[in-house]
Amino acid sequence: MFTTPVDRLFSLSFLFSICPFPFLALGPELFTLSLMQAGGEEAAAAAAAAAAGGPAASGCECERRKRKRPRRTDEEEEEERSDGQAREAGGPRRKKLKSTSKYIYQTLFLAGENSDITICALGQEWHLHKIYLCQSGYFSSMFSGSWKESNMSCIELEIPDQNIDTEALQVALGSLYRDDVLIHPSRVVNILAAACMLQLDALIVQCGEIMKETINSKSVCSFQTAAGTYGLDSVKQKCLEWLLNNLMTHQSVDLLKDLSVGLMEKLISSPDLFVMQVEMDVYTALKKWMFLQLVPSWSGPLKQLLTDADAWFAKHRKESCSCGSFLGTDQGEKFAGVFSHIRLQYVINDLVSAKIIEQDTIIPPGWLATVYKQQWFSMLRTEQDNDLGPKEINREEFEVHSMRCGRKLAKDGDYCWRWTGFSFGFDLLVTYTNRFIIFKRNSLSQPCNGAVSLLPRRNIAFRLRLASFDSNGKVICSRTVGYQILSLEKDQEQIVLNLDSRLLMFPLYICCNFRYTSAEPKPELDEQPVDGEN
Repeated sequence: MFTTPVDRLFSLSFLFSICPFPFLALGPELFTLSLMQAGGEEAAAAAAAAAAGGPAASGCECERRKRKRPRRTDEEEEEERSDGQAREAGGPRRKKLKSTSKYIYQTLFLAGENSDITICALGQEWHLHKIYLCQSGYFSSMFSGSWKESNMSCIELEIPDQNIDTEALQVALGSLYRDDVLIHPSRVVNILAAACMLQLDALIVQCGEIMKETINSKSVCSFQTAAGTYGLDSVKQKCLEWLLNNLMTHQSVDLLKDLSVGLMEKLISSPDLFVMQVEMDVYTALKKWMFLQLVPSWSGPLKQLLTDADAWFAKHRKESCSCGSFLGTDQGEKFAGVFSHIRLQYVINDLVSAKIIEQDTIIPPGWLATVYKQQWFSMLRTEQDNDLGPKEINREEFEVHSMRCGRKLAKDGDYCWRWTGFSFGFDLLVTYTNRFIIFKRNSLSQPCNGAVSLLPRRNIAFRLRLASFDSNGKVICSRTVGYQILSLEKDQEQIVLNLDSRLLMFPLYICCNFRYTSAEPKPELDEQPVDGEN
């Protein structure tokens, strides 16, 4: 026998030299014993494992791990299908329910086992439990106070809100028995109504989040109304922002039909309305909207809407035999407040637009006479007083009286354009190239159809906004350059915005607000105010 570790290791080395697999020669037991003698128990344990099967043993362990992996149950597969349906509907994904929650919902709520109270509403009964109902502020007050219902085993609920139906109550009451609730966007207003009645704060918050995530042209008006009714200010603001961004950029017949007079007035008067083309297009949009409010049964494509609206108003003029404006009639007077927010000074500054306005006779003649007078004085002030343009920006005044215009860039490329209309001698060229937005004061370098100021320097006040939208009208990316004064010499150009290519997505919508002239000084004593661009 070898008596020292060195001797034992030497013996193993010799054994390996004559047989590359000594455990086959010695047998597993002898080989294990030899390793224990040579180097310790760890080597012996490894050898025993190898002798027991080598790689095959490892494979068996993998099989055991595979067998330990549980198969999905039918309920889990049903949850996954529900998640997929929720994502397709635009709603949030459901969180996995705990088994205890499932049991409570199925046994206590759906089956009504051990019920101690019955709730009756809208011809349906729910066999429920006071301890769960007390999560609701509505029922908590009912059961804890001196109300007669606190000792009743059957309670009949009065449902004053027409938005609440049995399905909405089923979801609202069921939310007290489960961890999460799946809400389809088409049902969210009804469930919100039930949640507000029952004072279910968590469900109200969830409804609000779903509404904000699923705003589109078909849901925005109903969500806006519901948000106002049930006090969801954040949802109401989100709907307003969506409408300001999409009313002009993504017009649709359904949206124009759904917009109320009050909501449309709020949009047209807002300084944040995303206008496309020029102010005349705001007037045209309102004409189409008013026609749809008066003839809600009309149906057809958007491109046919203006033609049919013009024909309807022409027929009305002929049949009424009146020389007055449509807004002065019984049918039109309710729309006057909306049309009063059109910035007519930027409609009549274009000859074609001015002729259409006069021909339509929708706008009262008195409104137009005032604007013509104001624009004449503004032109004289610019020409004879050498008005160089705004020297400072009064934000409130700028937002109300600035020119609104916009442009859609369908794809990346080079663009150069000007907006139509008299601009008090400031021929502004706008260029998009290589992700730059450039303003140029054109004086002599390029032809211009209108009068051009030859003053050495002119000022312009502006705000510039850019945005891209997804298919539902949600803003994907946006940039803003706001409330600045640019002073340009003749034919001088200036980069006003450098876009980050990582955030640049097409189609790209550009909306600009401009002010070419300085504000009219406030009148003294009893003089009437005259503002050239008011």
